[in-house]
Order: sequence, then structure tokens, then C-alpha cells
Amino acid sequence: MEVGAGGGHGTGGFALLGSPKFAPVYWTQFLGAFNDNLFKNAMVMGITFGGIRVFGLPPEQVVAMSGAVFILPFFLFSALSGQLSDRYDKASIMRWVKAAEIAIMLVGLAGFASGHYELLMIVLFAMGIHSTVFGPCKYSILPQLLEPAELVTGNALVEQGTYLAILAGTIAGGVLVNMPGGAWIVGVGTVVTAGVGLLAAQRIPSAPPSAQVALRWEPVGPTIEILKLTAKVRSVWLSVLGISWFWLFGATFLALFPVYTKDVLHGNETIATLFLALFSVGIGLGSMLCERLSRHRLELGIVPIGALGLTLFTGDLGILGEPWPAGPEPIGMLELLSRPAGWRMAFDLVMLSMSGGLMIVPLYTMIQWRTAPAERSRVIAGNNIVNAGFMVAGALGLMQLQARGFTAPQVFLLLALGNAMVAAYMYTVVPEFVLRFFAFILSNVMYRVNVRGLHHVPVDGPCVLVCNHVSFVDWLILAGAVKRPPRFVMDRDIASTPVLRWLFDHARCIPIASRKVDPALVDRAMELVSEELRNEGVVCIFPEGRLTSDGEVAEFRRGIEEIVARDPVPVIPMGLDGLWGSFFSRKDGQALRKPFRRWWSQVSLTIGEPVPPEQVTADGLRTKVLALLNERQPG
Repeated sequence: MEVGAGGGHGTGGFALLGSPKFAPVYWTQFLGAFNDNLFKNAMVMGITFGGIRVFGLPPEQVVAMSGAVFILPFFLFSALSGQLSDRYDKASIMRWVKAAEIAIMLVGLAGFASGHYELLMIVLFAMGIHSTVFGPCKYSILPQLLEPAELVTGNALVEQGTYLAILAGTIAGGVLVNMPGGAWIVGVGTVVTAGVGLLAAQRIPSAPPSAQVALRWEPVGPTIEILKLTAKVRSVWLSVLGISWFWLFGATFLALFPVYTKDVLHGNETIATLFLALFSVGIGLGSMLCERLSRHRLELGIVPIGALGLTLFTGDLGILGEPWPAGPEPIGMLELLSRPAGWRMAFDLVMLSMSGGLMIVPLYTMIQWRTAPAERSRVIAGNNIVNAGFMVAGALGLMQLQARGFTAPQVFLLLALGNAMVAAYMYTVVPEFVLRFFAFILSNVMYRVNVRGLHHVPVDGPCVLVCNHVSFVDWLILAGAVKRPPRFVMDRDIASTPVLRWLFDHARCIPIASRKVDPALVDRAMELVSEELRNEGVVCIFPEGRLTSDGEVAEFRRGIEEIVARDPVPVIPMGLDGLWGSFFSRKDGQALRKPFRRWWSQVSLTIGEPVPPEQVTADGLRTKVLALLNERQPG
């Protein structure tokens, strides 16, 4: 679909990296993620290969503890960071955070230079605080700086950049610390990187606060309040859980790479590095593929595709098991790639991580889009808290599975099964994901849908959409085009169609009939429409009252006038063209009887300007819909 989303098309794809409003944010977060992982991996490698005890603990326990030390600030300070981001200019906070990063890395330089690893653990905790404060600003600033049509692209680039930065920083930390004078090189490198990050942050445009939020410094009460705020909108809360599940998923994979390489593949560290690279690059590719498939809009229909890919390709890694016996020497990356099973593993890793990118970009965008601006930073802080909780739970769960003798392939199979169960739960309680999936397939596989005038649909507040009625799938085309989930008023006979009834039920369609046939059903439908509008929702009706049998627009019934008389809201006319003669239309008789008609054909949806409630008449709306159909310009 080609759409604008409430404010023009904006800049898309990698061109957004050249935009002065986005590029400074991108490079600031990229350098921050790079520095976190450069510092952390250099420290971990120094402890592991140097056999260094820290606080009296052996190296393996220190390495496990380092993850908890970095995550702990997300539990302690995410609530405060969300309050700060909603209360103050986000660009200013990001500059202060990057300035603090320089000071933190100067202490880190001293720790590396002196070999004082207890000091480096304190620095790691401070870097966790740095990332905790930066996180809500990073995501909540995007809706302020970008056009709505650019938001998916911005999120995709941020996800891509984050994982590439993690990859680059992890590899750089491991390589540099093992060079002669490596500790000094890493220490100086982190300071320089922090300085460049501050320079990038200086160019971030101002993002004024959206609310006057009182600051509460104690962590428990505000954390509980923020979690309640995050859970207030169910679709947002489930998006948070979906993102957190992927963080658990990804963290478990990263933790398993060394064990999988050594104990299952009988390989050396170059294979673990290859897997890390494939996983990180796959996330980036999936994020950008999501941007391309969604065409700069919130496309929830991609989420089930990503979830399915995670299950299939993770399951295949588990099914592969131990592909070959141990040899006299560990194999390397080149030998792995000389074997068919090695290519299968590489393919699975890239595809499952790409699937993750497809899944999380729409979920991040949904959180930003469905959260009130005055609460957005705190909700994102709540997301960070839940993310951290899931990652800790995943680490503890992995430790228990390993203690019980589970192999890496067996853990992969459990992850695949768990992902299928999580996805099934999400799609059961929020059927919008499934409905959007069907709308996405319909609009991108079966037909080529071109949408014009989407910016006429308000981003919030109640409204009624009216459209001509051509086929049984008109509502799915409209549901896929409009960002906000409309509630459709549907002819009772159509709503009870055996093939489509399941979808209609899950979409909460409102069945209706003529007053002559069932006056009680009409009264009930009007009550439900009024309830939806009073709850600031969107209602869509087809005022003809039936599918066209000749391809022409029939007279509009007066029900729309009754709706607006009861609840005075704007009415948006829409003209749908291109589905007449399709499998789902009544051309040449009954619908759903002659498949493979007009597949992959051009479908146009033209959306007109809102009509004020005092100007709404059935005849006037029909005239506007006819005018929209006459002015259509197929893309």
C-alpha cells in the first residue's frame, strides 16, 4: 500500500539518515550502544582469559554477574528516567547523558590502565544507568521529530543501528583488549567514542516536554505506577510483552552461542563470532525489510509473519541437533561453511533474526502510536523495566535448563515451542494482529492497493467512515489502510457468512438489518455504535446497506444521519474501486464462486476530507463518494 499517515509522506528508507532531524539521534544511539559493548566485552575478555578474580569471585561467576550489574539499573532507575524524559527537553537530557558518558569512560580508562577490575565493575553499573536514562528519550523523541509516515522507518533504522553497534562493539572489544597495550587502547577508545557521541548529540533538535510530571526519587512506588500506566492500553501492554519476549529470546541465543559452538559443533571461537555477526546483521536486515513491506506505516500484519519465522527457523536449528561428531581439533569458520549443515545453520540464524526484526519494529511503533504523548516516555521506561525482567528470567531459566542437562539444540526447540505459545496467546487476546495479517496478505499478495488521502483520518478522537460497498472483503481493505482499528457495521447476512464469520466475530463487527426485518437488532446496533464513538473510537459503515450487484453505487440509507444526530462527530467519505469483478464480488451472480478473477489487480481507496456533523446528509455523502471515485488516480 502507498499511504500517507496523518502528515505527509516524509522521508523514507536510508534517506532518513541524511535528515538533520534524525541523523543526530541515530548516530548518538549507535555510538552509545557501540561503547557499551566495547567496554563490556573488553572487560569480560580480560577477566576470562586473564583468570582474574573480582570481589573474591572466580572468573566464570564474575562474567555471569556482569550481566546482572548492567541490567540492575533498569529496575532501579527506569521509572525516574521516564519521569525525566516526560518532564524535560529530551534533546537536553540526551546531551547531559553523553557528557556523563565521557566522565564515566575516563574512570573506565583509569580502571583499564591500572588493572583495577573492581573499579571496572562500578563503571559497568554506571554505564547501565547511562543506558537506562537514555532509553526512554531515544524512542519517545522519534514521534516528536518525525512525520507519522517516517516513524516506521525511524524505528527500523534505530533497531538496525543498535544491533550493528552491538556487533561492532562486541567484536572490537574482544580484538582490541588482546592486542599489545590493549587495555590502554580500549580505555582511550571508549573515551573518544563518548566524545564523538556528545558531538552528535549537540545536533539533536529540541524536543520540548509534553507534560509536567512530578519527580519521585524512590524506586518502588514510581516503578509500580509506571507498570500500571504501561498496562493501561491492552494492545500497548501486549506489544511490550512481545518485545520483552524477543529480548529474552535474543539474549538466550547470544548466551548459547559459545556453548553451542564448543559442545555441539566442536568448533573454535571464530564460529561463535560468525553466529553473533549473522544474528546482528539479520536483525538489521529484518528491520529494514519491515520498513519496506510496511511502506512507512504501522503494519501490524507483519508481526505474525515474524513470529512464524522465529518458530520455524529456531525449531529447525533444534532439529538439526549435533550435525557431526567431534574431531581431533576444533573446526573453524571456513570449515563450518564448507559443510551443507553449516550453511543450513547460517541460513536459519539469518532468517530467525530477520523474523525478529519483522516482529519488533511494528511493536515499537505501536507503543509510540497508541500511547498519549504526555505518557510516552514513562510507558517506554515501563517497557525497559519489563524487558530487563524478561532477560533476567531468561538467564535464570537457561541456568536451570543447563543444570538439568539440556543441550543447546534442546533449548532451541523449547524456545521455538515457547514462541509459538506466546504468539498464539497474543493473537487470541488481541485479534487485531491476525486481522491485520489477513489485511496485509489481501492488500499485498492478492491485490495491489493504492491509498490516497489517509491523512484525512484523524489520529485520535471519534469519527465515522463511510464507503461504497463492492465486495465481501471491503472491510479488510479498509482495516488494512486505516491505522486506527475501525469497528465495522455489517449487514447481518454478510456477517454470518460461513467462510468469513470467524473474522467478523474477532473484529467485533456490529451486525445490522433493516427495521422492517429486525427493529430490535437495529436499536442494538445503534447503541453499540454510540458506545464506540463515546469511547473515542472509529466506526465504519457501508450506507448502501448491501453489496452492489451491478457495480454502481446505490442510494445511501438514512442510518448515517441517525448516528450523527445522536453523536455529532465528523464523517469521512471514502471511495473504493477495483474489487468489482473479483472473487469476492457479486459480478455475474453469487460471490465466492469463481476464484482467480482479478487477482493481483489494482485496487484504489480514495479518502476525502472530513464532513462536519452539521453538514452530514445521506445524499450529500453519496455525492462525495461518487466524486472520489471519479477523481481516483490509480498508482
